Amino acid sequence: MIKVVVDGYGGDNAPQEIVQGCLLALDKHTDLGIVITGKQHELSRLIHEKYADRIEIVDAQQVITNNDVPTTAIATKKDSSLVKALERVRQDDQCVGVLSAGSTGAVLAGGIFKVGRIKGVSRPALAPLLPTITDSSVILCDCGANVDCQPQMLVQFASMASAYARAVLNVANPRVGLLSNGTEDKKGNDLNRQAFTLLKEESNINFVGNIEAREILSGDYDVVVCDGFNGNIALKSIEGTALMVLKTIKKEITKGFNKVGALLLKKAFSRVRAKLDYNKVGGALFIGLDKILIKAHGSSKCTTIEGAIEQIITMHNNKLIDRIKEGLPINAND
Repeated sequence: MIKVVVDGYGGDNAPQEIVQGCLLALDKHTDLGIVITGKQHELSRLIHEKYADRIEIVDAQQVITNNDVPTTAIATKKDSSLVKALERVRQDDQCVGVLSAGSTGAVLAGGIFKVGRIKGVSRPALAPLLPTITDSSVILCDCGANVDCQPQMLVQFASMASAYARAVLNVANPRVGLLSNGTEDKKGNDLNRQAFTLLKEESNINFVGNIEAREILSGDYDVVVCDGFNGNIALKSIEGTALMVLKTIKKEITKGFNKVGALLLKKAFSRVRAKLDYNKVGGALFIGLDKILIKAHGSSKCTTIEGAIEQIITMHNNKLIDRIKEGLPINAND
């Protein structure tokens, strides 16, 4: 049996939705165990006795919120659900990964200080999976963990995300693009131009050149590499555009079609909404750590939590951490 550790009090809908997502995952995987951290007296009331032999509660009376300073909270709130979850995954070899929908800053800081980096990794990065128009997925790396980057870091991001694409997306030779303000080789700021040269020289990375933001979801790339500042802007822009498109389509269908026409379009609209709904994906991998860490959206519901646990299981079964270690081309200095 493998175990997944879950921060029971991370996110806006904790602990009810977190627990329900864990139970959905347990129903799907008979060889899975869950370790959930948080207030034991509250969590125990949400868990049916039939799961008693497969779910363990680790009591943690404190909660790290978005108002806390991340590094300070990790250092001082030692009885928090997040810190207890991170410590458990580091110490227990049966625990293959950890999940939290809590404060992004605290999750990232805790991942580095409590779980630890893969040897040789300069900076871990947030790497969400995004849908594309070709029904494939693209990995955006980094989307917010590292605002200031060195060129060698972007090469490491490309290497780690390529291993992710091979292990989880089954892409034999992932196409890697560098996010820039134009596709020409000389486009971009100093960071981009230096990273472009290094990526082009790296034989273990299938670097296909610069990419503009409008092409991220084109399906022509498997990995898009960038610093966390620009990556976060790109991700939030994509999320905002998706919401606007969904609301506009719904408004126009209601306003511009009769009931029969609206019914005919309902299935197509539902498919579009499902494709753009981050709740169905799971979460973003904090890539570069010595254990699998998934950061789920703060507003995650039970289906998102189940999906994130599924991600951890898939990554473990496909030996993602080992494949990242094997492919690292550069041991950049801090």
